[in-house]
Amino acid sequence: MKTVILAGGLGTRLQPYTIFVPKPMLPLGEKPLLEHIIEWNKKNGIKKIVLCVSYLRKTIIDYFEDGSSLGVNIEYAVSKKPLSTAGQLKTAQAFIDGDFVCMNGDSIFNFSLRSMIKQHRKRKSFITMNLHTYKTNIPYGVIKTDSRTNKKITGWDEKPAIKVHINTGCYIMNSEVLSYIPKNRPYGMDAMVNKIIAQKKKVDSFITTKEFIDVGDKMTYERAYQTFYKKLGEI
Repeated sequence: MKTVILAGGLGTRLQPYTIFVPKPMLPLGEKPLLEHIIEWNKKNGIKKIVLCVSYLRKTIIDYFEDGSSLGVNIEYAVSKKPLSTAGQLKTAQAFIDGDFVCMNGDSIFNFSLRSMIKQHRKRKSFITMNLHTYKTNIPYGVIKTDSRTNKKITGWDEKPAIKVHINTGCYIMNSEVLSYIPKNRPYGMDAMVNKIIAQKKKVDSFITTKEFIDVGDKMTYERAYQTFYKKLGEI
């Protein structure tokens, strides 16, 4: 099985950090973010990697080359313009045959990818999405009203806690998903998955409560850096 890593985004929310360095190459400890992701795949038994690159791609290609220094094999799917998540995945079509892992190039995971692959195969899923159980509190009093008139108040829940499942950006997919993605234009992963669900294909979840490190903007990058070093016991 191969892993396709989406590493071509502009990282506009992380500027000025990403003016000269692509987001997947931002340092996390002594290694770039993307190197941690590749090593996690190797730890889970996947040594064939496809990097979907675009923005400042030479920085990524020059650093990783063919992947032999990390004990993996790396191929590159290149796009000359931003294509969003699914659009970028489409550029890897020539490298994919059968089931594959797909993940964003800006998140660090610590769950068992092996177990997720095992479930995907056992259930013969078309797509399996890794979901994280996310809990938060609404900072207001939530007022319940009668569903019919929306006028009569039926209850008051002060600052309630809610629990939802959020997408972590890690998937296992059948290669046929690529037929649902238009070629050479921006297309989101959400649009692709919703289209596949509408076609009654089996889209399953693999839920984990283990925290993942997401790097989306300057605040989350700084938080990721702090979290990473805390795990190492250095701060």
